[in-house]
Amino acid sequence: MSIKQFCKNWSLPIAIVLGILSYLFAQLIYSFIPNEFLPSRYLVIDVIAIVQPLLISIMLFVSFLKIKISELRPSIWGWWLLLIQGLIFVILGCYLWQIPETESRILIESAMLAMICPTATASAVIVRKLSGNVAHTMSYTILINIVASILIPSVVPFAHPVADYSFFKAFTLIMIKVMPMLVFPLFLAALVRKYMPKILAKITSIPDLAFYFWLVSLPLAMAVSTRIIMHTNIDLFSISMIALISLICCLVQFGIGRVIGNKYQDAIACTQAMGQKTLYL
Repeated sequence: MSIKQFCKNWSLPIAIVLGILSYLFAQLIYSFIPNEFLPSRYLVIDVIAIVQPLLISIMLFVSFLKIKISELRPSIWGWWLLLIQGLIFVILGCYLWQIPETESRILIESAMLAMICPTATASAVIVRKLSGNVAHTMSYTILINIVASILIPSVVPFAHPVADYSFFKAFTLIMIKVMPMLVFPLFLAALVRKYMPKILAKITSIPDLAFYFWLVSLPLAMAVSTRIIMHTNIDLFSISMIALISLICCLVQFGIGRVIGNKYQDAIACTQAMGQKTLYL
C-alpha cells in the first residue's frame, strides 16, 4: 500500500492525532522560544476562531452546490429524531432543575449537551462518500440547529442557573455563531447554481473537495478541544467520565438513527444525522 493510499484510508484518525499533536507542539515551541520572536498566543487563537467557521462555511457551500434547493425538504424520520433529541434534553434538564445538588451534575450536563448538540456540518461529506441521501442530512442539520438554538436557552437557565443569562441573550449568541454558517453558504450556493453555471461545473467537478476542507478543519477543532482540556480545572477522572458519557450518548444516537433510518429506507443519512455531532457549538 502506498503512503498516499494509506493517508487516504486513515485520513480521519490521522487528522485527529495531527490536531492534538499540533497543539502540544505549539505549547513546546512557546515554552522554549521567547515570546517576542513568536506571534501572540491570543493572536493564534483569534486566527483559528476566524478560520474554523470559514472552513465549515466553505464545506457547506460545496455540499449545497450539489443539491437543488427544492430537495431540501424535511424527511419523516427527521421529525422523530428532533423529538427524541429534544425530549431527552428537556427530561435531563428537568431532573437537574428538581435535584440541583446531585453529585452527577457534570455528567448529566455532558449527556444533555451530547443529546442536543446539532449534526456536524461534515456529515454531508460522509453521507456523500457512503452514497446516502445528502439532501435529507442537510435538511436535518438546519432543523436541529434551529431547535437547539431555541431549546438550549430555554432549558439551561433552569438546569444550570447563571447570573445575567437570559433566553434572549443565549438565543442571540447561538444564532449569531451558528446560523450565518448555515444560511450564507445556502444562499451563495443558490446564486451560483442559478447564475454561474461555469463556476458551478468547475467546483462540482473536483472530487471530494468538501472532504478535503473537512480534513483541514478537523485538526483545528481537535487542537482547540485539546487546549480546553489542558486548561480546565476539572480533574482527570471527571474528564474521563465526561468522555465516556459522551461516547455512550453518541453510540446510542447512532443506534437510534440506524433503527429509524432502516424503517424509512434511509439508514445512512438518518444514522449520520443523529450520531455525528458538531465540535463548533
